[in-house]
Amino acid sequence: MDLDLLDRMRHTSSASYLCGNRQGCLKGTRKEVLWEIECWLKGKQSQRVFWLNGLAGTGKSTIAQTFAETSFADGKLGASFFCSRDFEDRNNLQLIFPTLAFQLAYQYPLFREELLQVLRAHRDVGQESLCSQMEKLIVGPLRATSISTLIIIDALDECKDEEPASAILSILSRCVDKIPMAKFFITGRPEAPIRSGFRLKSLLPITEVLKLHEVKPETVDSDIKQFFQTKLVDLAENRSDCDFTADWPSSSDIKILCKKAAGFFIYASIVVKFVDSGFGLPTERLALITSLPQSTAEEGRSGVDQLYTEVLQQAFHTFHMDNNEQYLRFQTVVGPILLIFNPLSIKDLSELLGCGTQHIRRAPSATFFP
Repeated sequence: MDLDLLDRMRHTSSASYLCGNRQGCLKGTRKEVLWEIECWLKGKQSQRVFWLNGLAGTGKSTIAQTFAETSFADGKLGASFFCSRDFEDRNNLQLIFPTLAFQLAYQYPLFREELLQVLRAHRDVGQESLCSQMEKLIVGPLRATSISTLIIIDALDECKDEEPASAILSILSRCVDKIPMAKFFITGRPEAPIRSGFRLKSLLPITEVLKLHEVKPETVDSDIKQFFQTKLVDLAENRSDCDFTADWPSSSDIKILCKKAAGFFIYASIVVKFVDSGFGLPTERLALITSLPQSTAEEGRSGVDQLYTEVLQQAFHTFHMDNNEQYLRFQTVVGPILLIFNPLSIKDLSELLGCGTQHIRRAPSATFFP
């Protein structure tokens, strides 16, 4: 009966680090960043908040995934919420605290007993204000049990939030001193509401900040080089339908790719997906990327425009449809994406256009984008 009460509490089951197909860091990469985060976790309790600050494409979520996995293995992770603008149940601020509480309850029996008392007295707590949720679902049970734990919130900037300073961070700033045994690891782009939230007087002195886009370039470049080498060699070993030379990819290919990536892991990830897409020969696809004009040497930093252009051009060649049908499908799907200010999920876009999700997924280029 008690577990039924807990399971009926409003929460999302798809937000933890265990859900989805998120990949962690390639073994041997991001060592310095992960070491710094581990030092924070093991360090003085006064720095109870960590902000992994980074521009789009710098690898925040990948690092958060790895940190969640290692922290769970060490018995330190209590709960995690990976936000995503593409899913309604993961961009809704009202679901963050109940979901974290739900996970904490299954991780710690003592916490569960305290939370159940709250749920018996307040059946609709999941519908209450964010402040009330935090106090009743997180702060109360943690204070009563004195549990030492880690809570991870990834991509906070992807949640819908109309406040000038992040609503979650504002509440955290008022409550964090009440639960000194809990640490919070938060990732997010340096957008205005997030910056304002971390500048709050009660949060600023207890927050450690690591800016991914300011990590030493040679360290990032080395990690990206290892990523390209590992992923492309694995690709060659697993594609029995293709003939590869012994030195593929060549050192010059890797050098060009690293220069084009300009420190952005999203570029490296897209290139590997494009080369290993299943359409065309990997050797030819890699050659297409490395032969692009050198004026685009830092595509990663400039928004990967040239890479996306090549992906789109090649996508049309892989679909065996009438040219007019290709154009209409592309226009139908991509047109609204370009015109709508706030991105829509595949489900929402299919409802807007009045077509099935398969139609969206099969639009040229959809296969190659994350």
